[in-house]
This record gives sequence, C-alpha cells and structure tokens, in this order.
Amino acid sequence: MDENKDIQPDEVESTPDEITPARGVKFRNLIDEMQDSYLDYAMSVIVSRALPDVRDGLKPVHRRILYAMHELGLRSTGHYRKSATVVGEVLGKYHPHGDIAVYDSLVRMAQNFSMRETLIDGQGNFGSMDGDSPAAMRYTEARMAKLAEELLVDIEKETVPFSDNYDASRQEPNVLPAKAPNLLVNGSLGIAVGMATNIPTHNLGEICDATIKVIDNPDITIEELMEVVPGPDFPTGATIFDSGSIAQAYTTGKGSIVMRAVADIVEHKNSFQIIITEIPYQVNKSDLILKIADLVRSKKIDGINDLRDESDRKEGVRIVVDLKSNAYPKKILNQLYELTQLQTSFHVNLVALIDGIQPRLLNVHNCLEEFIKHRQTVITLRTQFDLNKAKERLHILEGLKIALDAIDAVIDTIRKSPTKEEAHSALMKKFKLSDLQASAILEMRLSALAGLERQKVEDEIKEKIDLITSLQSILDDPKKILSIIKDELIYIKEKYATPRRTKIIKGTVGKFSIEDLIANEQVIVTLTHGNYIKRVPVASYRNQMRGGKGIIGMETKDEDAVEYLLATFSHNDMLFFTDKGRVFSTKVYELPAVSRTAKGQSIMNILQLAPEEKVTAMIDIDLATKESNKYIFMATTKGTVKKTLVEAYKNIRKTGIIAIGLQGDDQLKFVKYTNGEDNILIVSKLGQAIYFKESDVRPMGRSASGVRGIKLRASDEVISCDFVRPELDQQTDILTVLENGFGKRTTIGKHFHTQKRGGIGIRASKVNTKTGHVVEAIIASDETGDCVIISKQGQVIRLSVKSVKRLGRDTMGVTLMRLKSADKVSSVGIVREVLQDIDIKEVDPTEEKDDISTDELHIENNEDQKEDDADVSDDDLVIEEGVLQDTPLENKVETKKPSQKKKEISSSRVKPNKIVPTKVKKTIKSKNKKSSKDVNYWGSK
Repeated sequence: MDENKDIQPDEVESTPDEITPARGVKFRNLIDEMQDSYLDYAMSVIVSRALPDVRDGLKPVHRRILYAMHELGLRSTGHYRKSATVVGEVLGKYHPHGDIAVYDSLVRMAQNFSMRETLIDGQGNFGSMDGDSPAAMRYTEARMAKLAEELLVDIEKETVPFSDNYDASRQEPNVLPAKAPNLLVNGSLGIAVGMATNIPTHNLGEICDATIKVIDNPDITIEELMEVVPGPDFPTGATIFDSGSIAQAYTTGKGSIVMRAVADIVEHKNSFQIIITEIPYQVNKSDLILKIADLVRSKKIDGINDLRDESDRKEGVRIVVDLKSNAYPKKILNQLYELTQLQTSFHVNLVALIDGIQPRLLNVHNCLEEFIKHRQTVITLRTQFDLNKAKERLHILEGLKIALDAIDAVIDTIRKSPTKEEAHSALMKKFKLSDLQASAILEMRLSALAGLERQKVEDEIKEKIDLITSLQSILDDPKKILSIIKDELIYIKEKYATPRRTKIIKGTVGKFSIEDLIANEQVIVTLTHGNYIKRVPVASYRNQMRGGKGIIGMETKDEDAVEYLLATFSHNDMLFFTDKGRVFSTKVYELPAVSRTAKGQSIMNILQLAPEEKVTAMIDIDLATKESNKYIFMATTKGTVKKTLVEAYKNIRKTGIIAIGLQGDDQLKFVKYTNGEDNILIVSKLGQAIYFKESDVRPMGRSASGVRGIKLRASDEVISCDFVRPELDQQTDILTVLENGFGKRTTIGKHFHTQKRGGIGIRASKVNTKTGHVVEAIIASDETGDCVIISKQGQVIRLSVKSVKRLGRDTMGVTLMRLKSADKVSSVGIVREVLQDIDIKEVDPTEEKDDISTDELHIENNEDQKEDDADVSDDDLVIEEGVLQDTPLENKVETKKPSQKKKEISSSRVKPNKIVPTKVKKTIKSKNKKSSKDVNYWGSK
C-alpha cells in the first residue's frame, strides 16, 4: 500500500476504537483503495497492453516480438526459426505473460488476411479466413518480413529511448524507429479499460503520399488528404459504400463504414450462380457459409439450390451459390447482403497513445503529424549519432596522420619504452595526442607504414570532413530533415506499395426497394395489333441455324400479329404514346411476364386507355438515353411535328398526361429520341417527302400542339418519319417500298436538300396504280444489312439492302417482290448485325401452325435444294409458304402455289429502333469455302 495514503484506525469512522491493527497492517478506506488500484490496473492495460503507439503503430507485445526477432538475427533474407524459439525469447526477456498470447500475436502479424502488409514471414499453417487455428508453435517457423526490417532500421544508432525490461536484466525499446507509417497501414484492434481502438487498414502507397502532402502543407485539410487516400484498403478487398462516412471518420476519429462483399451473377446451364470472390474484413468465411445454409433451411431465403466453398490458395476466396432455375439472382443477392455478413460495418475508433503514455482520439491528420514528428526525432538522433561517430573517427585519423608524418620518432619512442603503458604515456606527451589517438597508434599494424596506406588515411580524413559538414548541415536545417523523410517515404512506396484492393463506391446503402428484389434482366416487350402486351426474357430465345423448324413467337388470335417490339431492361421506365396524343408510363417489370408462346395480357388492364384509344408508339427511358438524347420528337399522320425535352415526361400519372395537343381527327403516329442536331425526313403515303433541319422545330411544352412539318393533300398521310445525321447524308439512303412490290434506294444527300419545314416537299417516289402507295420508307446504308418484306398472304422475301438499286426521286423503282394478283406488301423490316448473342429456345419440330405472322417464321430444311444452295448468296433469301430459301435477287423467283390455304397476315408496322436484336446464326455453304455470318432480325431501323 502507498504509505502516503495510510490513515490511523481512529480516523476511520467504521473502525471501532477497540480494534487494534496487527503489526505491519494499516487501515485504509476501501473505496479509495479500489479506485486507486483499479486506476493503476486500467493505466497498465491502456499503456502496456491494448492500445498501439501512434508513432510505430504497434502494441507492446508486437514491438517485443519484432525486437526479439531482430536480436535473434531473423532477417527476411535469412533462415526461418521455429516459432517456439521466438516465443520463448519474448517470454524470457521482455513479455512476462502467457505463451499463447504471444504466439497469437505473432501469428496475426503473419496473416495476409489480417494485415494489409504482413510484418512476419511465416512458414507453415498460420490459420485461415475460415477461423482455423494455426499449427502449434513447435511446428511453424517464422522470420521478419522486409517491411518489418524498415521499422527497426537505425535502432542501434540510439534513435529511440530504451527502458529496463520487467526484471531490469536488460533493456528494450519503448518505440521503434518505424520508417513506414504503420499505424494507418496495418490498423489495430484493442479493448482497454474504459476505452477501445479500432483502426482500419490502408494502402501503403496512399498513406506515404498523404504523409508527403502533410510535410509540404501542414495545414492541409482532410478533404485534400482524401484526394490521395479515398478510404480504407482492407486485405480482403471487398467494396466500401461512402456517403460521407469516411470523411467523418477521418475528421473526427469516429465513424461507421459500410463494407460489402464482391459477388458476381453468372449464367450457368439453365439457371444462375452467385459467385462471391471477396468478403468484408474480419468476416469468418466458414461462419458466413453456415449462416447462409441456416437461412436456406429456415426458409428465410428461397431459391438457393446448392452452396459450395471452392476457395483455394491459388484463386483465393470463391463461394458458389447455385440458384434454382426460377429464382431472381439479384433478389437473392440482396437478401444475402441484408441477412448475412456479406454486408457489414466497420466502426472506426481511432484511439492511440501519444508519446507512449497518453491515450487520445485522433483524426488522420493528427496521426500523420505525430508520425512526422517521430521521424524528425529519429533522423535528428541518427544524424547526431553518425556525426559523433564521424568526429571520433576523424580524431583517430588525425592522430594516425601525426604518427605517419613522424613515423621514425614514433617507432623510436615505442622502442625505448619498457612497457605498453609507458609507451602510451610517452606518445601522448611527446606528440600531444589524446588517449584514443595514442591507443590507435599502438594498435596500428606495421602494414600501415606503407605509402599507399598513408594515402588511404589522408583520403579518409577528407571523406570524414565532408561527412561531418553534411551531417551538421542537416542538424542545422529542419527543412533538410523533412526532405529526408520525404525521400524515405518515396523509397518505401516504390519498394513495398501494392495496388488498392478495396473498391470505394460513392453513395449510400439504404433499405432495399422493390427493384432490388427484381432481376434487372434484358427482356423483349411485344405489343400486338390486338393490344396484347407481354415481356419475355431474352434468354427465352436461342440461336438457330438456317434450315431448322423455327420457333413459335407467341399464340395469337386470327389476324393478330406483333405490331411493336422493344428490347429493354426490367428496371427501365416505359412510355406508351397513343393515337389520341396521350402518354402513359410504367416500369418494365410491371408488365406481365409470361412464356414465349403465351399471348400476354390486354394492355387495357395495365394502362387506363379510353375506348377506341390505341398505342401507336412505345419507348423506354434509362440513364444512357437521358445522357445521349435530349429530346423526344413526334409526328402525326397529318404532318404535324413537335419536339419536347425528355425531362418533361418524368412525372406521369397513372391516368396518363397529354403528350401533344392534336387538332381534329389527327393521330399521333411516330415518336423518336433525338439529340437536337439531326435532320428530319418525312415521307407520305403518296410519295411526297420533306427534308428539314431539326433545329427548325423549337422545343415546346408537353401539351403544345406542335407545328406543321409537311403540307399534305386531303387523301395523303405520313407513313414515315426518321432522322438523319447531317454529316452522313451523302452515305445515307432512303429505302422506299411500295404496295405492289416495287422499291428503290435514293441517296438523301444527293437528291434531297434541306428546306424549310411546312412545305409540300418534293417527290420521293413515283406513285400510280401499277406501284400502289408507299408502304414504308426506311433510313438505310450499305452497312444496314438485309431487308425483309412480308406480304398480307404470308409471302416473305429477304434481300440485301445493298443489292437494291439506287435510283432518283422521280422513279417508281424496280421489282423487289413478285406478288400474286390479290396480294399486297404488308410490312417491311430490317435485319441488322450485332455482336451480342441472344439465346433462343427451340420449338418442337412436330408442331404445325396454320397462321404465319411477322413474329413466327417456320424455317424448314429442303434436302432437294442442297446442290442449288452451293451457289446461292446469303444476301438474298425468299420465304415461300413459310419456308426460308436462298434465292438471288436478279432471278426474282416467284412463290410456289401454297399446298394449303394460308390465312392473311395482319399488317404489321414495326417502328424504327424498336425491334429486339434477335440474333439468328446461319451458315451458308459454298463450293469453294465455308463461312458463317451472325445476324439479328429487326423489324425496321
């Protein structure tokens, strides 16, 4: 007990006067004793056990382990030694605690999933992310890592203070010189008494850069530091979501950082897999897998078929979650984030010891400042140590030079002296030497008397003088010390820094919305002439070779056919424009998801359409659309046009809003995205066309009626409205197809010149009773691909757009398709090549259909035509009776008489930019070579 706090028995109220303390026993108040004793214990835990020193980032046990390994000579280039040897050295000399505690600390410094930069190079089993225990210390071996040597460099130069060990038998360092800022690089975790610390790991290169910035600008802000240190960098990688929490933690020393595992959704056979390749820091992988299994067993997560741990040393973490074929991968992944440690938080509490004794809550700037101060002290002491050594050596060299200059007299003096001690005194007296100089002369070898050795002494004297001057200049100029610190940090960064592992994403992780629980998959939205709508995953369609039976696109009623198709994603917004000038909005995932062959659901059940109101255009809106296209351009059947900002259609009521104010019986027919800098080409049913700049149409409000685009005759109407890039109009054609099978290409830049909007335009095609009216006018070029023309009676021809002859405006074109007397062209589509594969499922070849519509083509293989196919170009194909055959355009083969009566196909007008790239791979055989070509079927541009 502390004698200063002793009290007499009569001073304690609770002590009866008759009680006399035994000899050597003194009374003290219990409350005071408990307070003082607990405070002593708390300070011991805080200072000597649980908290790291801000200067070297180490707790006492870690510092003692590294120093003991340094003393044992376990360098990174040397041999390994048994871990038990190191533990015994630490226990016996510096750390009087349990051997398990010391070994666990040693093991942690060797684990690359615990330390961002390991300080011990271990050999053997040092545990795993599954929580496996390391092998016993008698089996494992260890030596210092290269970076650990940088923490101990110059320790022999009296750069850090030493103190007695626990039994005062030797001394140990209170702190290491620490050339690298270890505290922020490797972090720390400790629970003391009344306080705790939890410091995340960081990237070594980024911390070195930040330290240099603080040296250059001591008043630098946290925001400026975060330009080079955007956030923690954990050894296990993962992802951090930053909503300002990192800046808060770096500024105040406290904060919560959300970590999320890295998981990919990949397609596997007929279902999906979730593959987890990185998990949050300090998450036990084995416990994580058990938790997922428990959630599946308890039915809290449905849709998981299998769970495997495929992790290994070569590939790292790999947890595979096999999903059922009907499961939504994104939904299940979000559930895993919410219910397991795939998403967790790191609670930053940046508490460390200042000067090894004072615990303090620090921010990042404070940590770097303290490290810089420490390095200034280390470099100053190191320089002073080197200076003293240089001066001592110079002093000896000067004595040697004196002896060499009078070598005969020196030898004579030594020879005449009876003893070594008398020779020592005689030299000091006769040549005015110091004790050190006289001793050095007496210990000098005879070989030093050679002339070359004399020159070496003189050169070394000069060298030491220069060194002393340099070292003294460092001590006299603090800026040079800071420059040395910067150079050392650059050296550390270049030698040891590794790329960042943890990705930082700006934004918050809030509660999961309905979109988080629905897969954002690519889908095809179709709307039929009979107003049936559906969405079908693109995966429902598989690539087919030419000659197959084909697939059933959907079950439709008689004379009902697909009128609009759109490739989009489940999370996008859909805009539906009607002939009455109204627009409706819905999410794609709100549309009915049905099988490929199902007819879907009536759009009247989804949109609040008025009687006789019909959807005439549909477009989708996503982020990419908003960035590349600023306007929505509309055209009506009577030639009115309007341009409105996309932003005007953000908030649309369920009951719809006005998209354009229509006059009389006019109808909205065409809706497109534009960037505001295109040219517009409008073509009418009777062959008139007008070509004007989009800028001639000023942006208008959402409910405006628009302006006149083209002046039409009473019996005429607009059948096409498309845009042309002005810089490409010399390479762009207008493909015109007429009702009776005639068609042509006309170069826009050559035959059409921009004029003011609102005029009657110029003739785009000759129209008469022989040709019939214009059915479709499509923007095309030599790279457009192939054209598919479908007649009302089911005849289909496919030909290369490039093969269609270019003619002038005032012509009716050439025969593209020979029709029977009562047949007419129904619709025209474009086949475009794309790189993306789209999976198409096959239909049973035994199934037969009476009706053929634009979305269901039965492709059969004709064995009798194999020889003819060899010379056929794949540019021109004719479909007869639903059979796809290769036929050169110039032959103009007529269709054979149907073997059975075919019902007339409904007219299917497919809007530009709206047909899904349904890729069909076909192989064309040739006599000389084999080639394959991947194409996509589009209804029109």
